[in-house]
Amino acid sequence: MARVRWRDRSKIERVEWQSRFTLAAVNWLFLLAWSGSGLAGSLRGESTAFALGIALVVVNIAQCLVAGRHTGLALDQYLGRGKVPRALTVTAGALTVVAFALIAAIVATGSNRSGLIAMPLLFAPMPFGGAYSLMVPVRRFVRESAVVIAVVIAVSAALGHASTSLFAEGAVLALGAALALGSYRCSAWNLSVMWESEKARETKALLAVAEERLRFGRDLHDVMGRNLAVVALKSELAVQLARRGRTEAAVAQMVEVQRIAQESQKEVRDVVRGYREADLTVELAGAQGVLDAAGVTCTVTGSPAGLPDEVQAALGWVVREATTNVLRHGDAKSCRVELETGTEDVVLTVENDGAGDGAETGSGSGLAGLRERLAVLDGELDAGPVRKGVFLVRARVPLPGAGTAPVRREQESAR
Repeated sequence: MARVRWRDRSKIERVEWQSRFTLAAVNWLFLLAWSGSGLAGSLRGESTAFALGIALVVVNIAQCLVAGRHTGLALDQYLGRGKVPRALTVTAGALTVVAFALIAAIVATGSNRSGLIAMPLLFAPMPFGGAYSLMVPVRRFVRESAVVIAVVIAVSAALGHASTSLFAEGAVLALGAALALGSYRCSAWNLSVMWESEKARETKALLAVAEERLRFGRDLHDVMGRNLAVVALKSELAVQLARRGRTEAAVAQMVEVQRIAQESQKEVRDVVRGYREADLTVELAGAQGVLDAAGVTCTVTGSPAGLPDEVQAALGWVVREATTNVLRHGDAKSCRVELETGTEDVVLTVENDGAGDGAETGSGSGLAGLRERLAVLDGELDAGPVRKGVFLVRARVPLPGAGTAPVRREQESAR
């Protein structure tokens, strides 16, 4: 599996990586802060105590190593990506039982000389409990944790511990279960909510594409359905007239067919290019709303008021394509959209940071399509990185009546 660089990951993928790293690292932190410090401050200087302490440290380290894999797979299971192998769960559970047994041995042999043994006792169930809390429902986890606490208290009572010690042990284990449930389960829940939001956003985008396809289909049907029906009728009429020797009338019908075909070609072109719906004011407001919702600070300056409809339509497509590129490529934190209207031309600039290596260059298909749209109005488009991590799209369109008026270059070839 190819390694994915950090800057090529999406935001939700970065959050998940950070969550996995934190959940894996927290066991090692607790090992040092709880079990390690507790053993260092409570063991007596005897060979038995030293041997049991070393054995417990080795088991704790093994717990952390196994928990790294166990927690990762448990998180995948919680997110619906697979199942945790039963052997791995059994291994993690067995290590937890061994840790409890060594703690009981330390207490039974009098190898500890202070109450700090409660710290290793607090750590012992954490590596297994954190991962297990992701694998079972919350109620089941609470029930089984209560059973474990009861068993530990019963063993302590059999060893002759006082009632105050039994209460303290129960409280410590209950705290450990609560920490495991609160930290691991809550982190996984937050991550699942973020993934659901990401999937909802993707679904919304797919629905928008489907809606646009339906709109395109309806428009195309409206344009072509009636015109093709008229072409068929007039062609049939021309055939009948030609067979009857009324050549001039047949030619007139075919001329009408030619006119309808040319008109249909222009209407289809307008549907494909989206001139019917492209509106610069709407696109500017939509771009700012979409980028702000995506966590990108967007500033828009300038007003399209007074610009010709065809100029607004062309620049509206530039805003739409540039906004799409900001969301799809890189990891932008800010975007600046500026519209400058002069006496001879109007200039639209879209600049964003966070542009990665995958950002579309000036030769991209989307930008090539924009150049075609602007060329109809004698406009031009420049796009590319201006400095490290910053991408700039600049579109210029001359205004009608300013020196050279834009001339529509209608393509003569049918699409």
